[in-house]
Amino acid sequence: MLRPSPLPVELSGQPFTVGVARELGVGRGRLAGSDLGRPFHGVRTPDAFFADSDDPLVLMCLQYAPRLAPWQFFWGETALALVGLPTPRWPHRVGLHVAAHRPAREPRTQGVIGHRLQVREPAIVVHAGMPLEHPVRAWRQAGSLWRHDDLVVAADAIVHQGWGTVEELRDEVRMLRGRSATTMRSALNHVRAGVESPEETRLRLLIVRAGLPEPEVNWILRDAYGRAIARLDLAYRRWRVAVEYDGRVHAEDVRQFERDADRWSAIRRAGWRHVRILRHHMRGDRPTAVALVREALHEAGWRP
Repeated sequence: MLRPSPLPVELSGQPFTVGVARELGVGRGRLAGSDLGRPFHGVRTPDAFFADSDDPLVLMCLQYAPRLAPWQFFWGETALALVGLPTPRWPHRVGLHVAAHRPAREPRTQGVIGHRLQVREPAIVVHAGMPLEHPVRAWRQAGSLWRHDDLVVAADAIVHQGWGTVEELRDEVRMLRGRSATTMRSALNHVRAGVESPEETRLRLLIVRAGLPEPEVNWILRDAYGRAIARLDLAYRRWRVAVEYDGRVHAEDVRQFERDADRWSAIRRAGWRHVRILRHHMRGDRPTAVALVREALHEAGWRP
């Protein structure tokens, strides 16, 4: 069995377009070789291609990137996912969205969702070598595809990671009209600065939706001398109740577990009730998390 002839060094180890390969002298037969993948029309991927990510969407974007025209960029939920911002959980699947501003044309090919945007000054950022819509604008674009809580989760992360402010998000929403605008204005009303994880946001929304008071986010508990004891995910200062989501990412890390246990003890010694919420507490139509928080608040003297 004959081994495929080597590709030009310019094409080795990375996706490339058929057009570029032909310009470098690669023939039709070589482009049909079994060692080359065909992720998109007009794109070839050598077996040696290695992506520094196991995320299927990132891989798809890297494979499609050679096909991008100079005026095209990744749009909406695709852009948010590429910079590592939280996207909706399963069964939602983030699509491959590519856009262009009028009068330029968006792509039209299988496996890609094209968008032609109104004439507006571009706000493109480059991440991992790929052009994409700025996350603030991308968040607004995702509003037509996502549910309320997913929009709040992403907006909290945008603010926390420094991609934009609540006011900048609000400026984007002012451009909208109709049902989508109503959904996004509602989401903005629930965005809070300082949230450090998607599950913290989901837990806060769950608590408030159940009719419980809204807690402060990531409030620092200090002792009588002003020394920090702990930064609490969700804090009810009036009733001295701390609510924290524990994803157990350190479940196999004994030292981390010991530090966490000492921290929980310190919170309780300071006279606070500590409510530890695990993943399974947030599942189902009547999540246990709500009952646990309600019980702690009742014990501390809160009444509806």
